[in-house]
Amino acid sequence: MRNLFFPGIIILSFFLKAQNNYPIVFLHGFMGWGESEMGEYNYWGGHDDFIEEMEKNGLTILELSVGPVSSNWDRAIEAYYQLKGGQVDYGKLHSKKYNIDQKPKNKVYDGIYPQWDEGNPIHIIGHSMGGQTARMLQYLLSQEFYVDEALKKNEESPLLGDIQNNWIKSITSISTPHDGTTLTQIVTKTIPFIQYFVGVAGVIGTEFYDFDLAHWGFKIKKEESWSNYLKRMKRHEAWDTKNISSWDLSLDGARELNGFLQASPDVYYFSIVTSTTKKRSSGLNHDPVEGTSILIRTRSKLLGSRSGYWSDGSKTDSLWFENDGVVNTISMYAPSTGVNGADPLLEYDNRDLLIPGLWYWKKLSGIDHWSIIGHLGNAERVTKAKDNLIDHIELLRSLPQN
Repeated sequence: MRNLFFPGIIILSFFLKAQNNYPIVFLHGFMGWGESEMGEYNYWGGHDDFIEEMEKNGLTILELSVGPVSSNWDRAIEAYYQLKGGQVDYGKLHSKKYNIDQKPKNKVYDGIYPQWDEGNPIHIIGHSMGGQTARMLQYLLSQEFYVDEALKKNEESPLLGDIQNNWIKSITSISTPHDGTTLTQIVTKTIPFIQYFVGVAGVIGTEFYDFDLAHWGFKIKKEESWSNYLKRMKRHEAWDTKNISSWDLSLDGARELNGFLQASPDVYYFSIVTSTTKKRSSGLNHDPVEGTSILIRTRSKLLGSRSGYWSDGSKTDSLWFENDGVVNTISMYAPSTGVNGADPLLEYDNRDLLIPGLWYWKKLSGIDHWSIIGHLGNAERVTKAKDNLIDHIELLRSLPQN
């Protein structure tokens, strides 16, 4: 794996102790949901409640609920307004390009952290696609966007029309497909991973779930059945655009994102890498290890034996076979496929003096894409996931204040 050496940087031992109490923002992934949206079944913990347990220990946790199948651009904008408050504004040019409602009437928020600014930054922990969305939010905060490039006329929204640096202290990605996942090609190109959601929904029911695509003019009809709602979703025109999750999660889409979602020198980056497969004793293919959920096993075996392809004809090699049942493990470390090359990357060692602007990775073997957040795993895996999350938050709190 890519390990970079930085001349002149002395690695020192230090003790982890709280130096900041910035809020921890939890950002779900593809097909995810927010607080109470699935009844008593939690995205962060499943039948357990990871967030409640952390709050009991005095941590400030903010849980977001963004579009479960929307693009990272749309999800990041929704995250901003849920935190800061105000009328969601996807941007004039973006909305015109994709023919979406720029300012949906049903998306006006009071803000759960209205004091958010340079003096009151946040830590973001994103699972799966949530890690990509966090990187997109950092990008949107750090740029000015124009309605008219020639006239330098800015977008009028508070997010897109101005630069807001140092609002994010750290970004942690958990099982995130930074370079995309080959599952988008193996399963389907229209609504990837839907089988996993259906498995979860079968346990907890679907009456709470909403694809949250009002800006596309799509919503559940009165007394509409779940199966019909799902069928309409799969046929929606959004899937034929680049403004949707299936594009951002694909190899080509992720590579396009990586071309401009580069690491900021002001942000600390961490990646928690998961794997539930091992290489066969003979050959290069990977098989699921013991303890892998039955809903994960079939897909992990497929990911462990098939290559993916970029549109230029190049294909993934056998290093992509290791996976967590949804995402190729090699894709989780850090963005590496953009036109500007890979983000800097180091394996995290608790003796390191942490430096912003580069990625620190930690690998958890024997953990799949869902058990890392408390789903579909045995007690051992769920406990391991929760303990890892608590330990990592202590690390975030040890980062220096601004």
